[in-house]
Amino acid sequence: MRIIFFGTPEIAVPPLAALTAAGFDIPLVISQPDKPKGRGNIVHPTPVKKFAGKHGIEVYQPEKIRNNPETEALLKSLEPDFFAVAAYGKILPPSILAIPKYAPINLHYSLLPAYRGAAPVNWAILNGNEFTGVTSMKMDEGMDTGDILLAERVKIGKKDAVLLGAELAEIGGALLVKTIREYKSITPAPQGDNATTAPLLNKEMGLIDWRESAVAIERKIRAFLPWPSAYTYLDGRIFKIFAAEAEDEGVCQTQGEIKTVGKTSFDVMTGVGILRINEVQLEGKRRMSVCDFLAGYKLKAGDKLG
Repeated sequence: MRIIFFGTPEIAVPPLAALTAAGFDIPLVISQPDKPKGRGNIVHPTPVKKFAGKHGIEVYQPEKIRNNPETEALLKSLEPDFFAVAAYGKILPPSILAIPKYAPINLHYSLLPAYRGAAPVNWAILNGNEFTGVTSMKMDEGMDTGDILLAERVKIGKKDAVLLGAELAEIGGALLVKTIREYKSITPAPQGDNATTAPLLNKEMGLIDWRESAVAIERKIRAFLPWPSAYTYLDGRIFKIFAAEAEDEGVCQTQGEIKTVGKTSFDVMTGVGILRINEVQLEGKRRMSVCDFLAGYKLKAGDKLG
């Protein structure tokens, strides 16, 4: 089987690795253009490009995928049996979707039709779902609207978005290989009408409202890793929280006030329950455990966050 792979971020690497390990012919990888990152604004290759380069796979990074005759001509010339798409980041137009001999297949990190869109892992955690999963689908021109091919369910538990995303990517790689190998015997199933969406995250979503319950805030902390991070303010400075536990469910009188300070954690009152904070980052400082933070910052009961 000849497969052209489309993908960009780290979460797309395991599916590409699985296809490579399975021995498929992958003549080309399509990834989004490299972008500058960090304080030095240094241009870094996409994670998928880095993997492809290490394995001798040619990489093509068009600025646009729609109305691009050069890209269409290149893809047609390779005569692919399948497209395999995982977190590429752009919607493929009908003229490109029609190129593969058998099908363009997309790997989506939710149990479709739930959480169509850019951030399915984050929203599944944020909304407190017990399960999420991975779906392979036959692509159409909509946003994650194609017929379902195969799916696998995963328990969320207390995983954050980084850990859950990595798990789903590994499972998704195996699912993608299985989908391609068994494609001719799979009956595609329409998604139906019970779709939900998973829109892009923005920085403002990470701001903690201490009037919410400890359970809801703890979910936000896990859902918004690595970005935008859940944050509040301490003495007028941005104070990010990376790990926490929701404690008792009693109603608190002063939301956002620190109730107790221990050696390795501190407790904050919320709208419902106490949130025990374990890992933080104060603006201008590195990410650290609360134990390390308290060694250099005098925090006491009665101090207010927010």
